Amino acid sequence: MTLKPAFRLFAFLAASSLLVPMALGQATPLKPGSDNMEVLGHVPLGKHSSVTDIELEQELDRPYAYVGRASIVDGGPKGMDVIDLSDPSNPEVIHRYRLEYQDLLPNRGGMDVKYFKTDGRYYVVQSFEFSGGPHYELGAVLFDVTDLPEKLTEVGRWVLPENPGGMHNIFIYKHSDGNIYLLATVRGDMVQAFDLRKAVAGDIENSYVATIPTYEPETVRRSYHDHYAAYHPDSGEDRFYGGGSGGYYVWDITDIHNPEIRVTLQNVSGVTWGHTFTPSPDGRYVVAEAEYQYAPLRIFDLKPALDGERLNINQPISAWTANWENLSHNHEVRWPYVFVSGYLDGLQIFSLEDPKNPQTVGYYDTYLGTNTEGFSPVINGAFGVDVRNEDGLIVISDMSTGFWSFRMEGFNGWNGEDWGQPDISSVQKWDEESKEGTR
Repeated sequence: MTLKPAFRLFAFLAASSLLVPMALGQATPLKPGSDNMEVLGHVPLGKHSSVTDIELEQELDRPYAYVGRASIVDGGPKGMDVIDLSDPSNPEVIHRYRLEYQDLLPNRGGMDVKYFKTDGRYYVVQSFEFSGGPHYELGAVLFDVTDLPEKLTEVGRWVLPENPGGMHNIFIYKHSDGNIYLLATVRGDMVQAFDLRKAVAGDIENSYVATIPTYEPETVRRSYHDHYAAYHPDSGEDRFYGGGSGGYYVWDITDIHNPEIRVTLQNVSGVTWGHTFTPSPDGRYVVAEAEYQYAPLRIFDLKPALDGERLNINQPISAWTANWENLSHNHEVRWPYVFVSGYLDGLQIFSLEDPKNPQTVGYYDTYLGTNTEGFSPVINGAFGVDVRNEDGLIVISDMSTGFWSFRMEGFNGWNGEDWGQPDISSVQKWDEESKEGTR
């Protein structure tokens, strides 16, 4: 008899005695958050399940957040909203970008969103995903946002006739070779790399550079879902972290045209499909998500693989969940903290100061309702999360309740060196020229 994922997970937890700590407390309408969390601002954005991912600019003098808009359930807008946080207690939507032919577009729409800076100008990439309709071949739209708050300018579009269906997840990485790459999960579920300097120069059509391969041997469906890239100081390599078919994979992409596998996480009990996958700043530990109900976030120690003792790691050292009946969606690592957009559990923050014993340190439930509109019973609420390193501002995009901003008591910014780690996170250092500065 083949066990379903949930039962495999329970058997695995019992057998390995993993510690999965409970949250500090469950949110209620009278107390939606822990005492150390402060709500700064909230903007309802409209229809149920019409809000997707979020990106926050990192410079304090550019107080802008970008929120993807899609119709997950009920025909919401397809595009992107720009939010001005000049007054954190009064966030304001200053631009609402919408694709043409709104009435002809099927569900989905604006999914992942990321920003970057090059040659003194600021840009945003909003990915799109459709199952048909007039924008079936659209992958993403590139915007120049340098002149915000006054102006949002469309620069061009990635149109993918050979891979229709769009880009699901994207990550923008400043490589040690000096180039800036858009890493995109195209609808064919491969991660493709695009040269963003070529794109902003007006040559989007020829900006494709390389494809990050999936790992052999073949699984039933060879593909990626979410991904991340970072410089690895100990080896001097640029590394790609991808979740997808069969688990999770770490590749050396220093030569982006010829990636080499470094670590696999396959045959993990309860994991047949990897989702979000994020390393610690030094690349030793990883936080791995598998998006199904009851699945915790698993914590793995990659040291045996990094030391050359083995290629595959299949045993987590610990796991964390806010509520065993639910699941998490995305997360941001600011070591030792992990900031989680936890769907029905809202914003959750836990600490990996002791990686074998993760502890919840703060939470705020941005969605206290239940899903009543025919989508998954556990997929609603907090979808995306981001953190501004300069001052510790935390933002959440909630599928139904909109945009939220927070502060956690005692968290006033982040630099990895303050924690004995390299200063590496998803935040890229656009203005630094050295190899270590191209993270």
